[in-house]
Amino acid sequence: MLRRNFLAAAAVAAQDRKRRYRVCLIGHTGRGDFGHGWETSFRGFGNAEMLAVADPVESGRASAQARSGAARAYAGYREMLEKEKPDIVGIFTRWPDQRLPMVRACAESGAHVIMEKPFAATLEDADAMVRVAAEHRIHIQVGHTTRTSAVVRRMGELLKSGEIGDLLEIRARGKEDRRAGGEDMMVLGSHLFDLMRMFAGDPEWVFAHVTRDGIEVGRSDFRRGTEPVGPIAGNQIAAMFAFPGGVHGYFASKTGKQTNGPRFAFTACGTKGMLFLPLSFNQAGMRPAILRSESWLTGRGAGEWQPLEPPMEDREAANASMVADLLAAIENNREPACSARDGLWTIEMVGSVYQSQLARQPIVLPLRDRRSPAVALSALAVWFPRRL
Repeated sequence: MLRRNFLAAAAVAAQDRKRRYRVCLIGHTGRGDFGHGWETSFRGFGNAEMLAVADPVESGRASAQARSGAARAYAGYREMLEKEKPDIVGIFTRWPDQRLPMVRACAESGAHVIMEKPFAATLEDADAMVRVAAEHRIHIQVGHTTRTSAVVRRMGELLKSGEIGDLLEIRARGKEDRRAGGEDMMVLGSHLFDLMRMFAGDPEWVFAHVTRDGIEVGRSDFRRGTEPVGPIAGNQIAAMFAFPGGVHGYFASKTGKQTNGPRFAFTACGTKGMLFLPLSFNQAGMRPAILRSESWLTGRGAGEWQPLEPPMEDREAANASMVADLLAAIENNREPACSARDGLWTIEMVGSVYQSQLARQPIVLPLRDRRSPAVALSALAVWFPRRL
């Protein structure tokens, strides 16, 4: 569906609903801004009244207010929540370092939340947000936009119907730009981890290898990335996750010279073929496709890649799709497409990679040690001192 048609359909559907929603947005210019175009994500929804935006930076605040169509603007989000009393809040700062206090403030005001990814900077923060959402009975929609993509849903249907046979493995690589390795895994690998769970279920264990310039990563190698996304380590990562039914998922990210993410993609491999999903918006000419070939080869009668319909939505339509799903979740009292629990799992999978690296062995999931990687790895150093 073309972007304009999708937004028009969303607007009509929203206007047909009786309930109206009071909406506020939170951003922070220079510290994650308003994420990837999320400030316009509620436009076109006739039952969403855009009350206000909050941003400590005056110039960014004015710009976001104009782009979103908000009636008012605030320097502080707590003042905005107190005065506006919204039903829904968009927490759209791309940096997750302020995410927990923002979610807690929204929950205490009774507002549902839609947020930019990654879900949290640490597993402790992720656990806390899940508890806060449950305690205050609010819905959280995490912005892994592939969850509501029509073509991803189509891929799920094809897998379920046996078009590529039984699922054997999932292959995924990060964007592998200047952030390749730990930061790539946290920021963009979270999309891939979420897709793995969507197709294969909750992972049962992980075995991973993390290095920096070919040297094994240890507990002293954690650092801050170019953005505060929590502790990261390594510029090369290879991780294998085990899923129910003997399915394995492979994630990798390695620093290199390329910058446009040509391998940033997700591939589901089955006994009769493969499903391919490119995830970079600038991969010209690449689109979702299916290969019906038991050998996973093309040509000479083995099969050819065939494009899947519809094509991937652009960012504006993808964001609007997440909004539409959250509204439906609220009205039908169901979990959103990418719930707080789903967001939690992406952060848990990141943490499990680091724990496996230092332990030099598979790590069972869910994790028993819920602390941030740097702290958890210090504890593992006591348990496995000879392996460091």
